[in-house]
Amino acid sequence: MNVGDQSKRLLSSSSSSTGGGKESAETKEERGGHLSAQPFINNCYSEMCMSSAQVAPSVEKHKISWIIAAIFIVADMVGGGVVAMPVAFKKSGMTMGIIIMLVIAVSFEYTGYLLGKVWNKLMERNPHIGVCRKPFPEMAKRTMGPFMQRFTSVLGNITLFGISIVYLLLSSNIIHYFISNVLDLENISICLVIFGLAVAIWPFTMLASPGEFWVVIVFAMLTTVVAVGSILSGIAIDADLCFPHAKYPDINPEDVFLSLGIFLFAFSGHYVFPTIQHDMKEPREFTKSVFVGFVGVILLYLPLCIFAFSVYGNSMDNSVIYSIQTPSLQLLANLMIAFHCIMTLVIVINPLNQEVEHYLNISHSFGPGRLITRSVVLMLVLFIALTVPDFGPVMNLVGSSTIPMGCAVLPSLFYLYNEAATEEEWRKNKIPTFKQVLQRTDKTILIVNVLIILTSLVGGAMGTYQAIVKLNEAQFSAPCYVRLFNDQQYGNTFQVKNICCGALGNISRFNSTSKYLKGAPYSYLNQARFPGGAPTL
Repeated sequence: MNVGDQSKRLLSSSSSSTGGGKESAETKEERGGHLSAQPFINNCYSEMCMSSAQVAPSVEKHKISWIIAAIFIVADMVGGGVVAMPVAFKKSGMTMGIIIMLVIAVSFEYTGYLLGKVWNKLMERNPHIGVCRKPFPEMAKRTMGPFMQRFTSVLGNITLFGISIVYLLLSSNIIHYFISNVLDLENISICLVIFGLAVAIWPFTMLASPGEFWVVIVFAMLTTVVAVGSILSGIAIDADLCFPHAKYPDINPEDVFLSLGIFLFAFSGHYVFPTIQHDMKEPREFTKSVFVGFVGVILLYLPLCIFAFSVYGNSMDNSVIYSIQTPSLQLLANLMIAFHCIMTLVIVINPLNQEVEHYLNISHSFGPGRLITRSVVLMLVLFIALTVPDFGPVMNLVGSSTIPMGCAVLPSLFYLYNEAATEEEWRKNKIPTFKQVLQRTDKTILIVNVLIILTSLVGGAMGTYQAIVKLNEAQFSAPCYVRLFNDQQYGNTFQVKNICCGALGNISRFNSTSKYLKGAPYSYLNQARFPGGAPTL
């Protein structure tokens, strides 16, 4: 039995149970094209989604299994976090770093599970649902009302837009370094690389939904595994030299709170989760995908962070890759991270594209509307990237501000309100009051969710404050379009540094740099650590 037939049977039985005077949904659909004899069901989705009967076969056939969905989750979360997470341990310390990582991972896995439960219940109550361009805001509307729908929509769009910019900048800077220092094409500017990469990504942004580009995501996962393997290999090679001389920094509360932005960013992905679940063959299995996905992320992050911090200590810079003293492994890890970010950008920007198309009433089928709309969205991402070509402060701000709300607070609220609503209230589109939510929710579940909400709000607020302070202190390069009108030269904001290890930062495996590290800023590193003169490496 296909989805449409199954929907008709369920709706028909639902209609007959409400009273003998109402005609069946099947009869009504055949006669007038309506999906249900109960108006509240159709009104709920008329603005957001298409019914299963309205979905074109070409849209319905692109569905993914739960294991591919788990790979999507890993690919969505792991990226820049691979290189930044060990540095977060430098700010938080080993013990606090492990605790913070596991607490955030378990909390975000739980809230991802809650999102899956909420969407499954929406499908049970509305079995006719077909294609939905805005599953995350739709959950907000059905559980907490139209205001939360608008709030969630704006917050999600800002977050996905910011993450898209970060990924474009990070991958562009890595590729620019490769072009300039490995291929010896020193006249290629970072601005040109950013523009060229956006053009290369553009065709993939035209794919309708995750179900159409799952192969890309599998490759994104593979690049991450190769990157982590390269980093671990490099650390293992350096361990005998660096570990005996490693020094671990004294930790202060300010640095711990600043590290929260990195931890939160590394486990973010909830804004994309409903879109992934919506494209599954069996959406009810998404909770299984969430569990496997988060376990995979922890297995990638935790050993890498512990190993890197143990071997290098406080000698790490803003990327663990800089500390690796094997140039070929540095280069391989960086390129894999760049390719991963390029492919993950396709995932992240997709829900944003679909929501813009919804507001502009663009057809679900490929055509001029999608071509123009998605091109404009990518052009806006490109414009901001060309305006602020430094990605570090941007990542900290995005990670600390919008991600706690979307990945912890909103999923918990959606679940609490969804479970507190009775079937009668659901049918009448009546939202339970805050007092009713407190009264009807199991106390253990309530306490767990309240703790997650409060911790996320406090941590996010303090992390945002610290990120704003650092953002004000940051020295940004001039926008690319300003550089066209002056003679000042700007180098790449990204450099592959061969950072020495040890308590004084003066221990190196090699006496000279390889050709792959030509131009690496040893002078900058040594001036910062040895104002009176750097030792000879």
